[in-house]
Amino acid sequence: MQGPKWLQSTTLFNQLCYLRMAQADRNAAIIVAAGRGLRAGAGGPKQYRTIAGRPVIARSLEPFCTHPRIAAVQPVLNPDDIAMFNSAVAGLRLRAPVNGGATRQASVRAGLEALASDPPEVVLIHDAARAFVSEAVIARAIDAAHATGAAIPAVAVTDTIKAVDAAGHIVATPDRSTLRIAQTPQAFRFDAILDAHRRAAREGRDDFTDDAAIAEWAGLTVATFEGDVLNMKLTTPEDFQREEARLAASLGDVRHGSGYDVHAFGDGDHVWLCGIKVPFDRGFLAHSDGDVGLHALVDAILGALADGDIGSHFPPSDPKWKGAASDQFLKYAIDLVAKRGGRVAHLDVTMVCEAPKIGPLRDQMRAKIAEITGLPISRVSVKATTSERLGFTGRQEGIAAIGSATIRLPWDN
Repeated sequence: MQGPKWLQSTTLFNQLCYLRMAQADRNAAIIVAAGRGLRAGAGGPKQYRTIAGRPVIARSLEPFCTHPRIAAVQPVLNPDDIAMFNSAVAGLRLRAPVNGGATRQASVRAGLEALASDPPEVVLIHDAARAFVSEAVIARAIDAAHATGAAIPAVAVTDTIKAVDAAGHIVATPDRSTLRIAQTPQAFRFDAILDAHRRAAREGRDDFTDDAAIAEWAGLTVATFEGDVLNMKLTTPEDFQREEARLAASLGDVRHGSGYDVHAFGDGDHVWLCGIKVPFDRGFLAHSDGDVGLHALVDAILGALADGDIGSHFPPSDPKWKGAASDQFLKYAIDLVAKRGGRVAHLDVTMVCEAPKIGPLRDQMRAKIAEITGLPISRVSVKATTSERLGFTGRQEGIAAIGSATIRLPWDN
């Protein structure tokens, strides 16, 4: 590829940077997320379930969104999932999602057609249920597609494989040295795989289980490149349990943070406490909704991350946060942990006040915090105490809250 004239006189480093950016413009990714994932058991579509506190689909999309050689990421969804999708992928750089079809094959074609008006040279097609694709695998996919036109990641079979008949009797033992486990992202020159999908649709062929099979049927030679044993598809409940355990074992940097917040009473007829609107004969004097419980937890999480405090992330001088609901602050803090590859292990908040009475509302508050954070309620604690009528809380001038958070991060974070 020939660049502009200035490229000939600039440094080698800048030349390489230019070529890399130009190549990125020629690569796109389609993430197929329209399936129902019934084999994964109860709990809704598997791509929206969480592993270590983060939705599977966010984990599968982000490596493509942040990869320097991918210019566009096209999600393909079931239209019934749009609200879950928007919540799961907030902040990621994506094209507007398109609706999938009744089969994976139909969904991939929908993604290809969405890109056809401004086609890339190479497209990577990835299953949303593969949540742990690495930057290195994506780079190998791009290189292989540019070199060969069609290529898939594959890993060697290490177990002995048996072919059986309808009665379950062994009829053959294939040579495992010739066998590979196919993975995604599968990578192709865009025009070739689009033509293959369109031809399959015209001829009524809707039985292909992956895009390599369609490419083979269309007469393309499909190469393989090195896959990754961690890039396995999440299919069964046991897969989710295995990955939860693996990630938990990798999060050896256990951190603890504490937070404190206080708000004075003013005029009003309710206060917000731990995400619950509590009827009361006064309100809070506060820039946001004044939820001292959630504010203390936000500061505790930020403290564990060593990332400032709530005021540095949501300045009270910014009119945008006037009257803001504090659940968004807590969600933001939880997302910061997830973006660092970590998870929140436990949250604890103690409120100090004479009134209103917290005890009758404690479990409701725990449930609300669990809902906001995605944590099991067993990992959320809400407590209350008085100050024995001492100080500003004892005089019923306001409420104080003390929060603590335990988080787990990878050691290299």
